[in-house]
Amino acid sequence: MMTGRTAEQRREIGDFVRALREKQKPADLGLAAGSRRRTPGLRREEVAQLCGLSVTWYTWLEQGRDMSLSPAALA
Repeated sequence: MMTGRTAEQRREIGDFVRALREKQKPADLGLAAGSRRRTPGLRREEVAQLCGLSVTWYTWLEQGRDMSLSPAALA
């Protein structure tokens, strides 16, 4: 669970998942690249959908918020 982690630990997890998201190419995952992408890599919405999370939960994870997230969701 994410609950009980220090602010530093939550920030590090957020930085890690953001870095992974930015390295992914949409075409590598079968997604249309589109003509206008304002962000490097995947959009948060795309990652959330692929992970089976809501966009809100994924955004909070990236932001390092104190939340209750299961190990399965983190995987």
